[in-house]
Amino acid sequence: MNLKKFLTYLAVAFVIFYLFTQPANAAGAVRNLLGGITTGAERLSAFFTSLFSG
Repeated sequence: MNLKKFLTYLAVAFVIFYLFTQPANAAGAVRNLLGGITTGAERLSAFFTSLFSG
């Protein structure tokens, strides 16, 4: 088994372990991640709106 596949399996196992042992913290992490993506999308949208509105 190559190193990349091993590290991928290890990361997936860690995420599953984290979800089952710390569900509240895992939910908070996902909420923060999605909040960051939403903020980035809003800023990108505002940029293109101001760019094309002249």
